Amino acid sequence: MMRFGLVDADATAVLGRALASTRPPVAVVHLHGDLGAGKSTLARALLRELGVHGPIRSPTYTLVERYPVPGGEAWHLDLYRIGDAGELDFLGLDGDEATLWLVEWPERGAAALPLADLHVHLAMDGAGRSARLEAGTLAGGGWLASVAETGRLQGLSVE
Repeated sequence: MMRFGLVDADATAVLGRALASTRPPVAVVHLHGDLGAGKSTLARALLRELGVHGPIRSPTYTLVERYPVPGGEAWHLDLYRIGDAGELDFLGLDGDEATLWLVEWPERGAAALPLADLHVHLAMDGAGRSARLEAGTLAGGGWLASVAETGRLQGLSVE
């Protein structure tokens, strides 16, 4: 487990870029946190670091946005508006194209989602935010170790 203080959106972006630079070839990230905690900011920075150009839209209303990334496709999901995990059946998420899943509000997708390699818990913390990263799989544990070793977390306060 890793904990960080994120003083502003730029710090959240630093974390997103560090995750992108060390991600395994296939990865599932569950992004937890209240509205405004920084889930979309982190996802956007991660996708930019992976080379996504053009607009990166929040999937709040579309539920899923797809982006080409090296080695496949990233799926950014926002499940805040679904009422039942069964609604995911209608999104066409059963293909093998996705090499990266970024899932906001994963608790609403329940068992219909793939197992998370990494859980990112974001929360309001005074004027800034805090982040807690937890591995959900062995691959996620390796990912956290890689993030810690890269030195790409400059400027983040490790708690």
